[in-house]
Amino acid sequence: MTTANQTEAVLAHVDAGLNQSLERLYALLRIKSISTDPAYAEECRRAADWIANELRGLGFDAAARPTPGHPVVVAHGPEQAGPHVLFYAHYDVQPVDPLELWHTDPFEPVLKSDDKGRKIIVARGASDDKGQMLTFIEACRAWKEATGSLPLRVSLMLEGEEESGGKNLPPFMEANRAELAAADIALVCDTDMWDRQTPSITTMLRGLVADEIEITCANKDLHSGMFGNAARNPNQVLAEIIASLRAPDGSVTLPGFYDDVAEISPELKAQWQGLGFDEAAFLGEAGLSLPAGEQGRSVLEMLWARPTCEINGMSGGYTGDGFKTVIPAKASAKISFRLVSGMQPDKIRAAFRKHVEERIPADCSVTFHPHGGSPAITVPSDGVHLRRALEGLSGEWGKPAVVTGSGGSIPVAGDFKRILGLDTLLIGFAHVDDQIHSPNEKYDLDSYHRGIRSWVRVLASLAA
Repeated sequence: MTTANQTEAVLAHVDAGLNQSLERLYALLRIKSISTDPAYAEECRRAADWIANELRGLGFDAAARPTPGHPVVVAHGPEQAGPHVLFYAHYDVQPVDPLELWHTDPFEPVLKSDDKGRKIIVARGASDDKGQMLTFIEACRAWKEATGSLPLRVSLMLEGEEESGGKNLPPFMEANRAELAAADIALVCDTDMWDRQTPSITTMLRGLVADEIEITCANKDLHSGMFGNAARNPNQVLAEIIASLRAPDGSVTLPGFYDDVAEISPELKAQWQGLGFDEAAFLGEAGLSLPAGEQGRSVLEMLWARPTCEINGMSGGYTGDGFKTVIPAKASAKISFRLVSGMQPDKIRAAFRKHVEERIPADCSVTFHPHGGSPAITVPSDGVHLRRALEGLSGEWGKPAVVTGSGGSIPVAGDFKRILGLDTLLIGFAHVDDQIHSPNEKYDLDSYHRGIRSWVRVLASLAA
C-alpha cells in the first residue's frame, strides 16, 4: 500500500531530476531508429539495447528479444502486491523526409521556445513515441530511486516496428502469451490530451474493415464512340454501387449494418457535450461546414461512437493529362468501414461483398482484395482500473480527467484483447500540434515533465 507521503517524495524526486531525465531522453532521440528503412536496422537494435540496459539498471529483468524484424524489448519488475500492469510503447520512428523542411537536425534534439513562449523539445520521435515512452520509464525510475521499489508489479513490452506496420508483434505476443497475459491491465502511452490542461483516457477505439473491389466488364478497353451505349462501362457500375452505400440521411445502407451497434449512455453523451468541442471550428479547419454523417448526431458521436463507410480511392480509365475517349475494361475502388464495439469485422465484410455482388451485371464480374480487419475496443466504464487511473490524472492536473473515444484504430489495443485478454487504458500527453510524422516534430516540455508526474500518480492510484 502506497502512502501520500511516498507519492509526494517521488514527485519531488521527479522535479529535482528533470534535467538528468531530459539528458536521457536526448540520448534516445539521437538514435536513428527508423524502422521502415533497412539501412537503419542497426540503429533500431541500438535503441532496443539502450532501453533494455536502462531498465536493467532500474532492477527490471529486461532484454531486447529478437523477431524476424526489429527487436521487442520485454521487461519485468519484481513481484509486488496489487495489480500487475503491462506497459506498451514503441521506440521506432518515421523517416525524416523532406529533410530540407527541418529547422534543425532531426536527430539532434533541441530545447527551444515556440511562438507562444512554451518550451518544446524538437526532434524526430520527441512525441511519437520516445518522449511518451520515457514519461513512464522515468516515473518508474523516480519510484525506485525515491522509495527503493515500485508500488506495484510492472512489465513493459516496447516495440520497434509500429511505424512500419508492426507485423511481427502479434506473432510475438502469441508466442509469449503465457508470460504477457499474467498482467491485469495494459497501459499505452501514444495518444493526446483532450486539451493542454485536461488529461484524458481513451477508452473507445473504432475497428476497421478494408476491401478493394475491381469490376471487369469488357475484355479490353473500348472506343467510346464505337461502343458507347452498347458496352457496359465499369466506371458507371462502380459509381452506382458506391452511391448505393449511403442513404440521403448519411446512414450506411448495408443490411444489418447497425444490428450490433449500441447507443452510448446518456451519462457519456452528457460528458462529451460538456467537453466544449467546437464542431464548426473542427470542420472549418478542413474547409468544410456541414457534417456529412448520420443526421441528428453530434460530430463527436459520429467520430467516436458510430460506424462509418468511406471511399478511400477510385480508379478506372484514363486519368493522365489531356483526354482519351475510352470505355475502360476495369474500374476499382478502395473502401473502408470503421466499426464500433459489438460489430464483427467478418460479418460487415460479408454484408459489403453481398451488397456489391447483387449489383454486378450478369456479363460483368467483380473480385475482392481484403486489406485487413480488426474489431473495435471499448473499456468498461465502471472498471476499477479506469476509475483509479482517472483519479491519478485528475490529482496531477487539478481538474477532472475525461474519458474520450477515438475515430481511429490502434491495432495493438485489439491485440491485447484478442491475444492476451487484457483491456487497455490509452493515456498520453501529446498535443494535436506536435507535428508527428512531419518535419519539426516536437513534444512540449510540460508534456514530458507532467507526463512523468502523471504516471507517478497513476501507478500509486492503481496500487491503492
